[in-house]
Amino acid sequence: MSIDAAKEVLLIEEQGLASVRERIGEEFVQAIETILCSPGRLVITGIGKSGIVGQKISATLNSTGTPSFFLHPVEAMHGDLGMVMAGDVIMAISYSGETAELNSLLVSLKKRGNSIIAMTGGNKSTLALAADIVLDIQVPKEACPLGLAPTASTTATLAMGDALSVVLLNRKKFQAEDFRHNHPGGSLGQRLKVKVTEVMLTGQDLPVVFADDSALSAVQVLNEKNRGAVLVVDHGNKVIGIVTDGDVRRIFVSSQAIADLLAADLMTEKPITTDGNQLAVDVLSIMQKHEITALPIVDSEQKLLGLIHLHNLLGKGEFRFLV
Repeated sequence: MSIDAAKEVLLIEEQGLASVRERIGEEFVQAIETILCSPGRLVITGIGKSGIVGQKISATLNSTGTPSFFLHPVEAMHGDLGMVMAGDVIMAISYSGETAELNSLLVSLKKRGNSIIAMTGGNKSTLALAADIVLDIQVPKEACPLGLAPTASTTATLAMGDALSVVLLNRKKFQAEDFRHNHPGGSLGQRLKVKVTEVMLTGQDLPVVFADDSALSAVQVLNEKNRGAVLVVDHGNKVIGIVTDGDVRRIFVSSQAIADLLAADLMTEKPITTDGNQLAVDVLSIMQKHEITALPIVDSEQKLLGLIHLHNLLGKGEFRFLV
């Protein structure tokens, strides 16, 4: 009985999506062009279940290259309307099209000259009449047997938002690299798919000394940068060695006077390096194979490009060598 009821719900929602799909027409193209031509952002607004779905649509747009934010209709009428700029496009969501708080907000937005896209099942509703473009999300019926809880209609709304997001993504030629840039805290698997140049340390973050700098200078940089290693370069910026915490400890154990030494006296010559074309996952394999935590990135002439640390690949406190 429960399984049959569940299947019936999914069937009703499938039928709702099929109905919406069959009616997509020129108004969808107009909505896409309006958003693409806008110098501002896409502002999503709605209340209740429509508002919750609108927040998800806004989040999807942001992560796929279309700047967006969600505006609550009631909060907008109490000051948040100041968030909306002249060039922003408004997408108002209401299945009935007769949500009083939303329609009151649209009066103010129309006075400002913002373009309005309505996402509604009420094609002759107050919302539809106020909008410049109407996206029809009407479904034959809700999956709720009482006809009260939005079910098939919210699914249709969400799917229409996904359709907009994906078409905009394609039109903007948004790539996987762009998606990863918008998700710096994403899953480990995604982080390891990028080129090492996208996550390596560069510029002022690099712990670097010259071979003829004092050993004390190398130790100072080692301490200040806190990367577990200092790269030693010649005056042509070629990597010729690396000084690690272990190298410093060995000097102290040997009883040599560190104040009398140069960075070149501390370093391990000809360190393991890699080039910037490697994927992060391949660099991780190199570091694990050699049980090192820092790896210089160099060009074809061994000139320094950057430094990759395990923290850059896996996050602090998350790495370990597998034995």
